[in-house]
Amino acid sequence: METLTAAILPATIRRRPADSHKGTYGRITLIGGNRNFGGAILMASAAAVYAGAGLVTTITDASNQGSLHARLPEAMFADITDTAMTQSLITSANVVVVGPGLGTDAAALAVLKTVFATVTAEQTLVIDGSAITLVAQHHLTLPQAHLVFTPHQMEWQRLSGLPIAEQTATRSRAAADRLHATVVVKSHRTQIYTPSATYENPLGTPAQATGGMGDTLAGMVGGFLAQFADPDQAVLAAVYAHSAIAEELAERQYVVLPHQIIDELPHFMHENQA
Repeated sequence: METLTAAILPATIRRRPADSHKGTYGRITLIGGNRNFGGAILMASAAAVYAGAGLVTTITDASNQGSLHARLPEAMFADITDTAMTQSLITSANVVVVGPGLGTDAAALAVLKTVFATVTAEQTLVIDGSAITLVAQHHLTLPQAHLVFTPHQMEWQRLSGLPIAEQTATRSRAAADRLHATVVVKSHRTQIYTPSATYENPLGTPAQATGGMGDTLAGMVGGFLAQFADPDQAVLAAVYAHSAIAEELAERQYVVLPHQIIDELPHFMHENQA
């Protein structure tokens, strides 16, 4: 297992060319946020925007539209009940993030099945939160795409079948290989299983133990994947940056809130670009 260091940041975050435009930095579609959990998809969407993704579209419950545009006017909105629009927006994306605040009811399952039926082998699909639980509960066949799972340890238990106490690096490595996916197992020392290597993030603080932290990371992972060339480095850099920002904030406050990480992200990326 390799230990992540700050070297992953300038290796991934590159100075933007003068002739670039929004299309240069990728299209990302984020799907989630039912009537009760709209905040999750708002945080994930904001993280993708603040990470620098070029075009961000949020597919969510209609009740979240006002909040989305009040918090994040840069993101486009689509109604999660409009299946044809959902399919179109998935097709046009480089990266799709599904799961933050999606829920686990029949409607959520139908949305996830639409996502799985629509994504292609050329696209990247980040599967987070309740979407992971749905995959595990319903034994869904995974689509042909570049897959990234971002489970916390209980979600990883559901998906991998490994009890938390048995989630050793060796066993988790084998489970990730069976999924043919990159897996980010979130804990106080997050481990990342890429197709070719295993990494541990040495950073992290108990000040991060608050709701929405994982949703924010999923959006950052999606945003980095949308714009940076090497997908493994993009995931690793997003994980490291998420914790590094939190540690800086925790030096002067008792709890770190997810939106604070999001707000600090553009400055942090500027300071750590190559």
